[in-house]
Amino acid sequence: MGSTGGDERRRRRASAKLSAVSTLIEQGPITVATDEEGPDNETITSSSNNNNNPRSFSHAVKQQCWEKAEKVRGRDPERWRRDPLGNLVFRKLVGCPGCVCYDFDHILPFSKGGRSSLENCQVLQASVNRAKGDKTEISKADLIQKSAYCRLSGHDMDILELTAYGNVRRGQASEGCRIQ
Repeated sequence: MGSTGGDERRRRRASAKLSAVSTLIEQGPITVATDEEGPDNETITSSSNNNNNPRSFSHAVKQQCWEKAEKVRGRDPERWRRDPLGNLVFRKLVGCPGCVCYDFDHILPFSKGGRSSLENCQVLQASVNRAKGDKTEISKADLIQKSAYCRLSGHDMDILELTAYGNVRRGQASEGCRIQ
């Protein structure tokens, strides 16, 4: 009465641990520091501090990455964008699992040598980014199927803006009445 789901989860966790260890090894020599109290207090540290390519994007790169994402017509570009798959994302909802939440994604995964640079950064719906993981051979069609689909009306978007910012701002190409 074995659980194949449990076995699969264990295999994935073991694979993730192996990947983390191999990343540490690729960074440079590993030193084992022992506390004076005895060998039971060993800690493993990497002697290579890889500051020239941190895992996270800098604030400046995140800002530029947001700027290069597709603008949403009729909406404030500081608040709304579309990811490369066409999913709406809302500026205030970063890192959460909802349908308008997003992450700053390494196009070429960090674990595969991808740099934390503007050229390797994209705004991507969070659920898609998590499904993508460190895969490099995944089609756009497969990623679209991983999207957390939701259809937002203009009114829904207004409510999100009111809740997050206390007001609603329109972009330059706003639809609606124009007084001439």
